[in-house]
Amino acid sequence: MMTMIQEDEIRFDARDGYSLSGRIITPDRPRGAVLISSGTGFPKGLYRRLALAGAEAGYACLIYDYRGIGGSAPKQMRGFKADIVDWGRLDHAAALDRAAELAPGQPLFAIGHSVGGHLVGFADNATAPLAHAFITVGTGYWRAHEPSYRPSALMFWLLYGPACLALTDHIPAGGIWGGTALPRDVFLQWRQWASKPDYFGHYLDQLVPHNFDAVTAPIRSWSFSDDRLCARRSAEDLLKLYPNAPSEHLRLDPADIGAERVDHHGAFKKSASAFWPMIFSWFDQVSDSASASR
Repeated sequence: MMTMIQEDEIRFDARDGYSLSGRIITPDRPRGAVLISSGTGFPKGLYRRLALAGAEAGYACLIYDYRGIGGSAPKQMRGFKADIVDWGRLDHAAALDRAAELAPGQPLFAIGHSVGGHLVGFADNATAPLAHAFITVGTGYWRAHEPSYRPSALMFWLLYGPACLALTDHIPAGGIWGGTALPRDVFLQWRQWASKPDYFGHYLDQLVPHNFDAVTAPIRSWSFSDDRLCARRSAEDLLKLYPNAPSEHLRLDPADIGAERVDHHGAFKKSASAFWPMIFSWFDQVSDSASASR
């Protein structure tokens, strides 16, 4: 039987009432819900194909833009206040609640790309998902990148970014950055964390409240051998920030999913479609195991 899938563009409120842009992609009878959280500077549209695959697998999916990004950006970026912790506490937390409404009484899962996996522990409802899939999620510590990428990272942190802030008060879209426009405080907080080997773990005592220790749901983290930003060390260091969550890291070659190149965000392109069933099949396994243990 063909699965009937419905797509709807929505607005929903963050924890503080800020209006966020989202898109719901859902089958007619979902057996679970999935929140897909973006990487820094990537608009929600990048994840539409993955969400469609999720809906075809029986999961109602929500993709969304954090404040300051894509459809959730203000008309004027100069003077706009938002940082990464706001994305976790205010935006990600509200998105988890909204996603759960898509399949009442069914399990909730989360997929995080890059910074999307950083936000989990900042949410007051961090324990809601039954499992977390991390995709190219690593720390931003510059020495944890592949050596060939480090000069680019340092130029962004020390030269390009500060110059952009001096001229425009934010990081504009495009240029050597390549992503959407970034709020000033997102860049500054990210740069501060990227200077420490334990990334934002170095600052967690200053970032209370948070729930990194409370996360006990399993985390499966996938990264790719051609991703110079999310190197093996970077991915494995990030998992240490969730000390009570059973976690595993799977490092794949692009050829493992029939792709020539994946890098940091190619897992969401059509060329990587063979990868997507790995995520939803794992969610099926986790859900079946949870049902059997009841």
